Parts: sequence; C-alpha cells; structure tokens
Amino acid sequence: MSDYETSPAYRVRQVAKRALYDRETVHAILDAGYVAHVAFMDEAGPVSLPLFYVRDGESVLFHGARKGRFMRVLGGGAPLCLTVTHMDGLVLARSAFHHSMNYRSVMVHGVAEAVTDAEKPRALDLFIRRARAGRPQETRPTNTQELKATAVLRLPLVEVAAKVRTGGPLDDPEDMDLPVWAGVVPMQVMFGEPVRDVPDAAMKSEKETA
Repeated sequence: MSDYETSPAYRVRQVAKRALYDRETVHAILDAGYVAHVAFMDEAGPVSLPLFYVRDGESVLFHGARKGRFMRVLGGGAPLCLTVTHMDGLVLARSAFHHSMNYRSVMVHGVAEAVTDAEKPRALDLFIRRARAGRPQETRPTNTQELKATAVLRLPLVEVAAKVRTGGPLDDPEDMDLPVWAGVVPMQVMFGEPVRDVPDAAMKSEKETA
C-alpha cells in the first residue's frame, strides 16, 4: 500500500521518528478501534466528542441524531480533527522524567460530508457489522423513521498521520545501575463473556414461578 500524501501542516513534528503515513498501518489502527474523539469549534467554543466509528475504505464514518448540534455543525462544513488511540503498555523508567506509554494512534484532519439517503442503509449496516459479523441478518432492519432521524457523516482519509511507540524505557546511561524496577506493563482491551438480555415480561414470569 502507498503512503498518504499528508500536507506539511499536518505531519508529525514532535518525535517525528515515530510517525507513520502508510495506509496499512493507518487502516490497522483504525480497524482495531471502536471509539474516536472528534474535535471541532462551534459558537460555544471548542468541543470534543467520543463517537463510535467505522472505516469504509478510504474514509471514516460516524453517525448521530440528524437534528443534533454535532451533526448540524459538522454537516455544515466545519473543520474537524478525529483521533483514535490504543494504549499498549505503561513504560516504567528508572527516572521519573523518562516514564512513557506504548501506543498506536491516528489523527485525521478534514471536513466531513453527509452520506446521501440512498447510501445511508449500507453505511448503517457497516456499524452493525462492526459490532458483530452477520448481525444485520439477525436483527430487524432499520425502518424509514429511524433512517430519517439519523445522519451519517463521511470523513475522507486525506490529511492523515499515525504515531506509534513500542519498546522499553529510554533511560539515561548514568541511571542504568539505579536500584529501580524498569520495564513495560502491557495493556489490552478484551471482551468479556456475553450477558443475555432478558425481556421484562420473562423476568417477571421467572420471579413468579421461583
């Protein structure tokens, strides 16, 4: 895969050696996540919202209430910044200064565009498939009223940068012999055992027969 041709204004400057612009890395980081933080400005000032997202080829999709402030502002062409971050470990160094974290992150700048009514059913299906493969075939389809109440925005992956840190602490040579534990404490997100939803009527029936 080729690299993104990110403009100089949006390229990583701080610790630039950790920056990556190749599509394979960016896609992998986005595909591993569920929550993005979307930052923008409105009449009240700066706003940052956590949102469920899904990658669709060379764009990121997110959705919300059609009449909500968020969708109205961003659907109206406001510039935004979307970030996704995965924590992979705490990096404990011999000195306080060199403590760090291992992470994978992506930052996207741009302007979102509204998904058309014709494209909206497919777009919303992608969100359900992200929750579980094959889920759209198991559930009631989205009805006309629900489609009308929901807006979906598409953010093209154009101004994109990934930043990744791996490995252990980077201690100063004079600190290497200090009697301090140093290393990495790994972190990961894991799904738990599914908990079945029981309708209220069934729960009431079970209590009555208990």
